[in-house]
Amino acid sequence: MSMFDLQGKVAIVTGAVTGLGQGMAVGLAQAGADIVSVGIGDHSETESKVKALGRRFLGIDANLMSIEPIQGVVDKVVETFGKVDILVNNAGIIRRADAVDFTEKDWDDVMNINIKTVFFFSQTVAKQMIKQGHGGKIISVASMLSFQGGIRVPSYTASKSGVMGVTRLMANEWAKHNINVNAIAPGYMATANTTALRADEARNAEIVGRIPAGRWGTPEDLAGPVVFLASEASDYVSGYTVAVDGGWLAR
Repeated sequence: MSMFDLQGKVAIVTGAVTGLGQGMAVGLAQAGADIVSVGIGDHSETESKVKALGRRFLGIDANLMSIEPIQGVVDKVVETFGKVDILVNNAGIIRRADAVDFTEKDWDDVMNINIKTVFFFSQTVAKQMIKQGHGGKIISVASMLSFQGGIRVPSYTASKSGVMGVTRLMANEWAKHNINVNAIAPGYMATANTTALRADEARNAEIVGRIPAGRWGTPEDLAGPVVFLASEASDYVSGYTVAVDGGWLAR
């Protein structure tokens, strides 16, 4: 099991204050990594979970709707821990409206954080990893809508399709630096983003009825996949988007 050991590794997880980001941060900490939580909100719950596992924790407040804070975040991590080994690009938003009514603001807001920030955060961390000289792991959160069109979420679909594409591009360019770039595509997950869907009795039944596992996913369901992609166990996995969807895409 030593190939899954992240002891001594430093992992940045964006959007880790709740939900999927918190689930992945805790999973990485369970495997041995120290955690840097980046985003807006109260980091204290994630901090307590990480520190209870005996790992170090740093919370950094940053509005990732813009790329402006990124270099400062990476500089702070290096100043505090001396290096960066793992980046998990999880922070993201969704806006829902019919495509014929969708606004430019809802398009730009979603694209800015879901794909522009993902690329430039990855770029900044990759530069640091190249400087360090011992490679690293970059993992982005894609979606079922990286594979499917969906309805009423045009900018989300575009951004998550972009995540899958740019994951391949970065993997191609940075493999020579021993940097693995992959993505995780969660299925229907019980998080704040899906509260309205789960509250709609008919829509909830329709969704669960198509999931072979027969349930919504949880943040804990992403812990194993993210540890795999962050560890030596995935050293020959590159440019791939792993679906964690209870069988949704297989249906």
